[in-house]
Amino acid sequence: MTIDAFIDRLPKVELHVHLVGSASVPTVLELSLRHPGSGVPSTEEELRRFYTFRDFPHFAEVYRAVNSLVRDPEDVASLVTGLARDLSPQNCRYVELQVTPYAHWMQGLPMRAVTEALDLAARRSLDEYGVEMAYIFDIPGEFGAEAAAITLDHALKEPPAALVGFGIGGIEQARPAYRDAFREAFSAARAAGLHSVPHGGEMSGPETVWEVIEGYGAERIGHGINCLDDPRLVSYLRETQLPLDVCPTSNVCTGQVGRIEEHPLPRLLEEGLFVTLNSDDPPMFATTLEREYRVAATVFGLGESELAALAGNAVRASYMSEERKRELLAEIDALR
Repeated sequence: MTIDAFIDRLPKVELHVHLVGSASVPTVLELSLRHPGSGVPSTEEELRRFYTFRDFPHFAEVYRAVNSLVRDPEDVASLVTGLARDLSPQNCRYVELQVTPYAHWMQGLPMRAVTEALDLAARRSLDEYGVEMAYIFDIPGEFGAEAAAITLDHALKEPPAALVGFGIGGIEQARPAYRDAFREAFSAARAAGLHSVPHGGEMSGPETVWEVIEGYGAERIGHGINCLDDPRLVSYLRETQLPLDVCPTSNVCTGQVGRIEEHPLPRLLEEGLFVTLNSDDPPMFATTLEREYRVAATVFGLGESELAALAGNAVRASYMSEERKRELLAEIDALR
């Protein structure tokens, strides 16, 4: 079996992908035409140029522009089912999709309407595409205490049935000013039974990773690649096997890593850290979950055993049922 055939057959789990960032180019163009005046291009050529990012703040600016196109519940549901449609041919069985309620609140969408759209889309994703959809509610960190409060309110008062986690993303350097508000929000979310899955160490140093561990009670960390700058942190992550959701192509596209060949994925694995492989915002970065596995094979030289181990890690780090985990791990083991 060729490595490409092996990757095709490998059952996959996507743990780090964002609702708006998952929108395919045709979907964004459709929304742009439906909601003109957003500043988002309405032709494919212009949109692909629009998706060339100078740095992370520029990426965040573009992301917010695309998010402004999501203006009614049907837009929300279309994005979810569109992601399921895209992932199904990649043999992806389960997704933990990051949703930013504050962004929908800013567009005037009622919490209940967003939740009903997410519930409907989860059912459709499973029925029509065989993809089980779970949700993580994500605070956009640069919007501070208000964003934390709105996100928590939605999570506690009107949660979708498949809500499993509580996270934070956005520009990490903005977080210290709102430290207490973020800590309190995570404490309340965890008390309500949600898992803590914040971003950390993507665009800032180990101090942000320590903060999400000590301040937010992180059970899994989005990105975390800059942990390598702190040997004590690396030792902690190795000993605890706290999962890192790594997104190689994303890190290159947002300027966190200069070239894909320089990505720290191989070193993270050499250090014995618990790593999962993910796509983050796939159409914006011209990637897919399957392509991330191909990059791991062709750029970093990972073989079938290593790729299967990454796929197994994603299953183990997920919040799907234990029975479903056993089934998927058995499928992965059967390919080795």
